[in-house]
Amino acid sequence: MDKMCTLQKSFLAFCLFASAMATPIETNADLQVVSQGAQLFSTNFVKTVAKEQQDNLITSPLSADIALSMAANGAAGSTEAQFRDVLKLPSKTQTLTGFQSLIDTLNNVSNVTLKLANKLFIGKNFLIKPQYKQDLQTYYRSDIQPVDFSQKAQAADTINTWCQEKTNNRINNIIQAGDLDPSTALILANAVYFKGNWAHKFDPINTVDRPFHKNANPEPSPVPTMYRKGNYKYVELPKHEAKCIELPYANKEVSMVIILPDKIDGLSAIINNLETVSAECSTRLAQTYEREVRVFLPKFKTETKLDLTDTLSAKMGLSEPFSNSANFSGISDVRLKIDKVVQKAFIEVNEEGSEAAAVTGASVRPLSSVWKPLEPITFAVDHPFLAIVKFNDLTLFITKIAS
Repeated sequence: MDKMCTLQKSFLAFCLFASAMATPIETNADLQVVSQGAQLFSTNFVKTVAKEQQDNLITSPLSADIALSMAANGAAGSTEAQFRDVLKLPSKTQTLTGFQSLIDTLNNVSNVTLKLANKLFIGKNFLIKPQYKQDLQTYYRSDIQPVDFSQKAQAADTINTWCQEKTNNRINNIIQAGDLDPSTALILANAVYFKGNWAHKFDPINTVDRPFHKNANPEPSPVPTMYRKGNYKYVELPKHEAKCIELPYANKEVSMVIILPDKIDGLSAIINNLETVSAECSTRLAQTYEREVRVFLPKFKTETKLDLTDTLSAKMGLSEPFSNSANFSGISDVRLKIDKVVQKAFIEVNEEGSEAAAVTGASVRPLSSVWKPLEPITFAVDHPFLAIVKFNDLTLFITKIAS
């Protein structure tokens, strides 16, 4: 059979680990435009995925964005146009140099451990175009490794071992042998590993079981809940019936923003209007001063494996790359389509701080000559909430805790 008519499969995989989080970002024009596009994609991605997941969720829209943009770099025609529309990508040159800057920045962060790795696993007899291979190596810092997909168990083990190594053994078995077959042409894998410490740790002595109200259960369940009284940025969003607080990490550029609905069953409304709520929360937090807050935050640990194939193709408008009409002529002369997209992520949040971390202090200035200190308020996270880890305005990870 003519190889131009052979339709082979490609596969995108993401493996992620987070344990508290962080990072700063340089400023250059291409990096800025890529970051802006990534955040637009991120909001739509999270909103779509969170609606589908009724239980706890951890996902990295940035990881998905990077791996999908690697595939987009080899697309052409209407397939490429669809990628650019859904991923909000700028010109090809800006996309490549922007992601190069972003990946290099993420891998050179101080005061936290944050590592991002990309790898292309290609069928041992599959020929990819030299320019595509060079682009992945140069701009996405991607290693390339040939594997024999006809040896399904061995191929899956090779990919899973790489993923384990890049996530400090937190993520394993992202790909099963049954996901592979001899027609698999390539797998684009992306791994993110993060471990960060709070700027101001929670003392474990204050962690006790407190009631947590689940959406589906009128009776609260006891969960280990951390407590700390300190100065934090806190705002109320009465229009959205929610409140939010910013918890900084040891790297001052990074924080976890908690969005807590006023109502126990209010999380779905927040997710339905996530673009507006998230934007207003970020704007208001940037404009406010720190104040004394009593924070009650559950310790949590969750893992999620997502099959994003239907999410991307049917719900987010990225249908052509998964169809027989897909055009990946920038990757190979062999006809290709994306067969499956999976993401697996893990997060653990606890009291940990860092003895070597710099303590950040913010000066609070009076807004008028009749200024009086605000009374401390209580921020008690005792029902379903969102936890968003950001650097600048870019979402790294988002967690939904529903139970």
